Amino acid sequence: MTDNLVILGLESSCDDTAAAVVSLSGDSAEILSSVVLGQDALHDAFGGIVPEIAARAHAEKLDISVKQALSQAGVGLGDVTLVAATAGPGLIGGVLCGVTTGKAIAAARGIPLVGVNHLAGHALTPRLTDGLAYPYVMLLVSGGHCQFLVVEGCDQFTRLGGTIDDAPGEAFDKSARLLGLGQPGGPAIECAARDGDPGRFRFPRPLLDRPGCDMSFSGLKTALLRARGTVIAEKGGLTRQDRADLCAGFQRAVADVLQEKTRRALTEARRQLAEPPALAVAGGVAANTEIRTGLETVSGEFGVRFVAPPLALCTDNAAMIAYAGGELFRAGRIDDMTLAARPRWPLDKRSPALLGGGKKGAKA
Repeated sequence: MTDNLVILGLESSCDDTAAAVVSLSGDSAEILSSVVLGQDALHDAFGGIVPEIAARAHAEKLDISVKQALSQAGVGLGDVTLVAATAGPGLIGGVLCGVTTGKAIAAARGIPLVGVNHLAGHALTPRLTDGLAYPYVMLLVSGGHCQFLVVEGCDQFTRLGGTIDDAPGEAFDKSARLLGLGQPGGPAIECAARDGDPGRFRFPRPLLDRPGCDMSFSGLKTALLRARGTVIAEKGGLTRQDRADLCAGFQRAVADVLQEKTRRALTEARRQLAEPPALAVAGGVAANTEIRTGLETVSGEFGVRFVAPPLALCTDNAAMIAYAGGELFRAGRIDDMTLAARPRWPLDKRSPALLGGGKKGAKA
């Protein structure tokens, strides 16, 4: 039963409503369809994601995305042998939509259900796209998360370090708002930075003066705010070139921090593992060309393989959830109707939380 699977994946943890069908046969995985219905237009006027609006959009679009995914894959619900749904972490309203839909489909069809950690979906994507063997080092870098992981199995992760405040994607979004650019901030800043001089403004490289792989990006946003204020005080406003130079300097600072911390992560992983591990990157910020190029340079310095999934599979999608669900199912994981939506769900359960804890558990 586990040798050949047709998996329906559901993803609704943030502001993308996604469904996908993945075929898993032996060691071979094939994405039969991947549908992502974005919500940018719904949130644009608010300068960021509004959780209530996101949840309502998921409730309206999730069944549509499922129908489209099944149609594009050329299969029906009767052909699906496993349902995999993101069960956290994320905005609780959206996660609830996906979990509830997954339960309904599994119960109606009498097929197994697996709840998937959204972060595990990103972390296992290099196995879906490139067949990357365990173990490997993963830099998971997105709008809400940033951490270095040693991935040794589908449910076996060791965190080497992570952000102690803002994730890079969050810092990009906030900085784009400060500069009057559109959302999401990452692509907006990258586009503006193409015409900018990264050397005009010297931004700090936080935590590079301390050992370890932990990172901090909140101070970069503050430094950008101050630099912007200085320019406005001198000129009475910002020119297009000023914005481009600010974006280029900010982007370069983020890339420099990630490169140096990646060097440290690979050094630590080599100490822990018998063989030099490959380096993989995933998450929405991995779509940034300068950051991706810098990480590829670091992998070359260490003489290890570098894997970066296609851009469409770096951002939130359901194909990664379907594949991760398939791996977990083969490892013996099956959930029932008590599966709960979790706003917080750390991958490494042994390490202390980077961002502290609360009544609902560790944040990251």
